[in-house]
Amino acid sequence: MTVIESKLDPKSEVFECDRQAMSTVLQPLEELAQKVLAAGGAKAVDRHRSRGKLLARERVDLLLDEDAPFLELSCYAGAHDPESQPGARLITGIGTVNGVECMILANQSTVKGGSLNPDAVAKQLRALEIAERNRLPLIALVESGGADLPTQADIFVPGGRTFRELTRLTAAGIPTISLVFGSSTAGGAYMPGMSEYTVLVKQAASVYLGGPPLVKMAINEDIDDESLGGAEMHARVSGLADYLAEDEHDAIRIGRRIVANLHWQKAGPGPSLPADPPLYDEAELLACAPADPRRAVEVREILARILDGSRFDEFKPLYGTQLVTGWGSIAGYPVGILANNGILFSEEANKGAHFIQLANAHDIPLLFVQNITGFMVGSAAERGGIIKDGAKLINAVSNSTVPHLTLMVGASYGAGNYAMSGRAYDPRFVFTWPNHRIAVMGGPQLGGVMSIIRRTAAARSGADYDDAEDARVRREIEEMIETQSSAVYATGRLWDDGIIDPRHTRTVLGLALSATHSAPVVGATRFAPFRM
Repeated sequence: MTVIESKLDPKSEVFECDRQAMSTVLQPLEELAQKVLAAGGAKAVDRHRSRGKLLARERVDLLLDEDAPFLELSCYAGAHDPESQPGARLITGIGTVNGVECMILANQSTVKGGSLNPDAVAKQLRALEIAERNRLPLIALVESGGADLPTQADIFVPGGRTFRELTRLTAAGIPTISLVFGSSTAGGAYMPGMSEYTVLVKQAASVYLGGPPLVKMAINEDIDDESLGGAEMHARVSGLADYLAEDEHDAIRIGRRIVANLHWQKAGPGPSLPADPPLYDEAELLACAPADPRRAVEVREILARILDGSRFDEFKPLYGTQLVTGWGSIAGYPVGILANNGILFSEEANKGAHFIQLANAHDIPLLFVQNITGFMVGSAAERGGIIKDGAKLINAVSNSTVPHLTLMVGASYGAGNYAMSGRAYDPRFVFTWPNHRIAVMGGPQLGGVMSIIRRTAAARSGADYDDAEDARVRREIEEMIETQSSAVYATGRLWDDGIIDPRHTRTVLGLALSATHSAPVVGATRFAPFRM
């Protein structure tokens, strides 16, 4: 394969300006991360520890193999809402337990008792979806008060899907394991109830559909926690507990033993190419997105710093040049790449559709690198067939069955988001850089479009047009888009699986690719008819 020759100049003023701009947008994320790690604050943490309990992150650390990486997902869920705790009271991610890549869920009981609000439900459902699509055994570290009752109207209906997805995992032959460290109440009781394996901690875990107060109100029965749903009762009487753990460390030890006894094997191929590091410094990725979003990104500079050995066998390099396509590998896993170097014309759409078909013919996963303002518009583009050609690309993306990974390094606007395998097209994973913007179109463009529509309507009706009011409305639209298209807003709404530091891109993509290979990697044999 050809090695990408970098033209980035680390000594240039442009490089330093771009690096500083990326460092600036990283700073708020570091502050947000501290709020996530605070896990409800010092008072809640101290109270939790006083009961002899481990924190959720400590439980995860003990469960994982020593020095194993943990690919945390949806880390800033809920961050779009100033009133919400970022992280959504729940930790989700992929880590290795006794050599097996697993999806791990851990309730953070130091935040509102680990009760599930709408953000937590969405985050939990996304984790279950990832486990199912990538064939990852699920381990739930449970300590939750169940539904967050003040928000019940927003969680009752979607929350019920959690239990459906749990049973679907089991039916698909994907193991589910619950380690219960504390309260698992009401709907939360179905997490261990629907898992294949359950471990309850003695004198700490309690699992019941209705707690003592509800039992008193419903049937006038006086009963204490332990007698109603304690670990020993479930181990000796109800049979809900498969294992009774002496303490939290014992529960984690038992959980690791259960995983070992699964004798789990990946169903996809292992890495088959050299996994040597790129030739260029990953720290230079901080300068690979321009400070001025109107300036183009040379996407090959990004690829040079994430691909094994910076090797890239480019496909159709002279045709449809604003879409870069070709073959490479990450962490030894072969991958086909579609990366934006500008807007999509008909040539780029045809090239992309062709390349996706080739990747499916050879069972090779696809990495989409998005920095896209959309498809070309105007009379020349329409007469040239941009709609039918764009439809070919979207057809190919929609019906491709090899794993898709999507990395957003800049703009993600309009149908360009769809054509480059945005969230609506079910990529296995979506990650973004902190400078990322996502919307129907940019704020100035949307404000201008709305202004033209209003002005035209006024002219048709013969009404006077208020230019001052028009300017005020345009400002409001631009401010709204500025807020709602930001990377933090998008990740808070779970439109992606996490914002990543650009320097960690190769590591994150390597872990994600490894996870996708836990399931079979099989390309599509049929696409919808292409409009020619």
